[in-house]
Amino acid sequence: MKCIGTGERRRMEYKSREKFIDKSEGTARTDESDDDVILNLTLRPRMLDDFIGQDVVRGSLDIALKAAIQREEPLEHLLFSGPPGLGKTSLAHIIANERGTKIVTTSGPAIERAGDLIGILTNLSKGDILFIDEIHRLSKVVEEFIYPAMENFQIDFLVDKGPYAKTVKFNLKTFTLIGATTRSGLLSAPLRDRFGMSVHLEFYAIAELTAILKRSAKLLGIPIDDAGAGEIARRSRGTPRIANRLLRRVRDWVEVKSDGRITGDQAITALEKHGIDGMGLTRMDRRFLETIYRSYKGGPVGIGALASSLNEETDTLEDVVEPYLLMAGLLKRTSRGRELTEDGNKYLGKNAGTRGELF
Repeated sequence: MKCIGTGERRRMEYKSREKFIDKSEGTARTDESDDDVILNLTLRPRMLDDFIGQDVVRGSLDIALKAAIQREEPLEHLLFSGPPGLGKTSLAHIIANERGTKIVTTSGPAIERAGDLIGILTNLSKGDILFIDEIHRLSKVVEEFIYPAMENFQIDFLVDKGPYAKTVKFNLKTFTLIGATTRSGLLSAPLRDRFGMSVHLEFYAIAELTAILKRSAKLLGIPIDDAGAGEIARRSRGTPRIANRLLRRVRDWVEVKSDGRITGDQAITALEKHGIDGMGLTRMDRRFLETIYRSYKGGPVGIGALASSLNEETDTLEDVVEPYLLMAGLLKRTSRGRELTEDGNKYLGKNAGTRGELF
């Protein structure tokens, strides 16, 4: 059986991100740059006390971790769900740090065959954590092998076919599976039911994002005042990953155009130059809303028609654009399709004249 070393696991983790969604511009790109990966690792909190926001989730995890440690048992299998960038991966690493165990990270698309899964599971030690990102994208064949592994810590592997077929049983060490998904509705019921805990991560409040930005700025050595952090937080779509990305863009701007210190006025100027308005809406968001308003008279309109009009994939619109527009109250989903809300119409009326070039 092939052993998977640290370097191999790391390559699997980053190779598995086949389609990284850049939410700050509403476009898709193939992967993260090396600088983005390094910075994300630098800014990632290591312990639960360092994690800002998601108070309900943190409280539940704190109790579960302390109870598991007292019983000297592995933590129950966990399922994290919610939009991208809210901290699912960070929480998985925090749990591993709190338990003092190893974490092996991969993703649903990276596990192509049952043999890949067996290679990973048989190399886990007692108490280790297996983190599978985008777990809803596991193939059905691989998913069938996970069921006995989660319940009984065993895998039955069929060797050969026909009259020569035989079953080989692999006994596994007790481990914790942590799954993360941005689309929990695509998880099969049998897989979802095998998780002992299922938690949903919500968008962050502006005050929480401001605290995250001040912490990140301190770690990166970026001078920033409260007004600057607040302006970036208001435009971060309730998402820490976007907040940290915008922080780096504003830092680049002030280093070139100003004295290197991020103030409220500098943050506003830099972000508007990047096409991000006061509500955090990007060019793609405004195109989306304007298409419904002008081409479909405010809706309702199906997502397929919108995707064709915008020349975008439906998954991009559903996973990247719509969640924040729904939360902001600019868009609503109905049985007949997408419609602009009253606030959505007001937003377009207020901004169409000043931002006509973006539509």
